Amino acid sequence: MRVITLNVNGIRAAERKGFFSWMSQQNADVICLQEVKAQLHQLDTDTFCPTGYHCFYHDAEKKGYSGVAIYTKVPPDKIINGIGWVDVDSEGRFIEVQFGNLSIISLYLPSGSSGEERQAFKFSFMDRFIPYLESCLVSHREYIICGDWNIAHKEIDLKNWRGNKNNSGFLPEERAWLDQLFSKDWVDAFRVLNQESDQYTWWSNRGQAWAKNVGWRIDYQIVSANLKDKLIATTI
Repeated sequence: MRVITLNVNGIRAAERKGFFSWMSQQNADVICLQEVKAQLHQLDTDTFCPTGYHCFYHDAEKKGYSGVAIYTKVPPDKIINGIGWVDVDSEGRFIEVQFGNLSIISLYLPSGSSGEERQAFKFSFMDRFIPYLESCLVSHREYIICGDWNIAHKEIDLKNWRGNKNNSGFLPEERAWLDQLFSKDWVDAFRVLNQESDQYTWWSNRGQAWAKNVGWRIDYQIVSANLKDKLIATTI
């Protein structure tokens, strides 16, 4: 099974830039998207549910904001729209599809970079998410949680780590939270197979960050430990 994840920064803008042409070349079984930035009534089926895929969106109440989606070649047994928390679900940050004993989730964890209020919301989400994930493990299901987690875990995961110690996305509390997560039978799939530096998933639009590869790795596929031995290949 090939599973890919991408923060599209607006599915309609991504479509204009050739996203669906690129996607058709990936031969992915499941595609998880974040920051769709569109409501369902704004997305026509022919364009935004490509042939050969079953498409599921969880949009935000606010227009042009947040939102997640999953495309899958095989129809799932169950679709779960939202995590069950009103404040989070109103922002369209969680969707899950189930195939037998396997769950695949597209997650868009809040960013705190815009100010203290949003950072507090991010911490609130994080505080609730650990117990939620612990309850997932009790079920003995297999999980793949794809998405934009908005946290760089270790120094190797961003270029300018020294200058970002006090910035959202690399705060000590956020990094310790990922330490806690990975101590509870969850696994960073990429780092199981790839320990190289300069492996990033997000770059600022400023200062030629993309050209210079001055980035952050804040997008992850985090899997339950019962899938660790089934990981075959990973790439950004």
